[in-house]
Amino acid sequence: MLLLERGTILEEFVEKSDTFARTLASSGTFGFLPDVPSAYTQPLYAFFLAGLYWPLDRSWVVVGIAQIVVAVVTALLVVEIGRRLRSVGIGVVAGLIATLHPYVVWHDVHVNREILDGLLVALLTLLALAAYERRSVPIACAVGAVCGVAILGNARLLVLPVVLAPYLIWRVRPRFEAIVGVGLVLVFAGAALAPWVFRNETQIGCVAITTDARALWKANNASTYDVLARGGWIDDVPELPGVPPWPERAAEISPAAARAVDECAQMRFYRDEVIDFWRDQPGEKARLAAQAVGMLWRPTFTTETADTAGGGAAAFGRDVVEPVFMVAVYGLALWGLFLAPAHFVALALLLLGTNTAVAMVFAGTVRYRAPFDLLLAVLAAFALARAWQLAERQLRGDRPFRRSAAS
Repeated sequence: MLLLERGTILEEFVEKSDTFARTLASSGTFGFLPDVPSAYTQPLYAFFLAGLYWPLDRSWVVVGIAQIVVAVVTALLVVEIGRRLRSVGIGVVAGLIATLHPYVVWHDVHVNREILDGLLVALLTLLALAAYERRSVPIACAVGAVCGVAILGNARLLVLPVVLAPYLIWRVRPRFEAIVGVGLVLVFAGAALAPWVFRNETQIGCVAITTDARALWKANNASTYDVLARGGWIDDVPELPGVPPWPERAAEISPAAARAVDECAQMRFYRDEVIDFWRDQPGEKARLAAQAVGMLWRPTFTTETADTAGGGAAAFGRDVVEPVFMVAVYGLALWGLFLAPAHFVALALLLLGTNTAVAMVFAGTVRYRAPFDLLLAVLAAFALARAWQLAERQLRGDRPFRRSAAS
């Protein structure tokens, strides 16, 4: 796939993290332009790219191979999750399902931050299982730190440490140690976030993980539902009249325009617009939340964006192979809920439920679900293992004893 897409991965569908990474590698400034610091995106993926661009080069070979390495590590973590839960066989099947996901095969060689989301979801799942099984507060603290790093890659995961902390310390005794453990999980998550938040306070002027509240507003206004219903994406939502240029647009105009942007003021403005929308139009927000859940979990693509680009084989994979694959995974995962160990089922439902709730607040699309599909892959592996056992019994003729008519 990398060889097929080598001409597009750095030229088409490239998100703004790539611009931040190039500026950081060339000038040391995290922003759209040198000497104009910004916090208009989550930093993790830009740091990842800058770590490639600075010592090596910005080329399809460098980015593609690095992301393939990340994808392989993610697959191996899924294998280890399956091995820990039952067997190497379960792990290998789960790893294959997670890795041969048609959308992931295409997306993992393109410039997209979700590739790191998948790695971190796999890592925190493995650590969370270890913390639960061993009743270990130190491992729970490591999960907290990984959650903090995951938030630096995806601000929508902000609630993850709070949601996971009770699960991590559920079996810890005595109770006082468990309560302290919850606090430590949150402290370690905060410690991972603190340097970035401090940087934003000193260089940008406000405490924030990202100042891009405009993205939240694009997903929460009176125009959003109709735009998404006709196959658009939140980027297609009309702008408010009379608003000043946002940081990305200002950087395209001129360095002077970029320096004139008050990111903190814009963040507060769009945040207030969202809160007003939620308060004044709760029915419309409920309709958007239901739409987001449907878009998140549909096995077919729901937006005409970069996620649906390409023709020929890519279109066939998107329109036929992907839906068939995901319908099969959904069905197997539902069966796997009754076969996998209960503590993993609880963790998987917790993570999938959190991601769904976040989509209801923001928006839903396959790229936001894909990093969590590895949890479905593990559940599906348990179902396939049971199906194989049943098939073997049939082939061996191991059927329950039935009395014949003569007897």
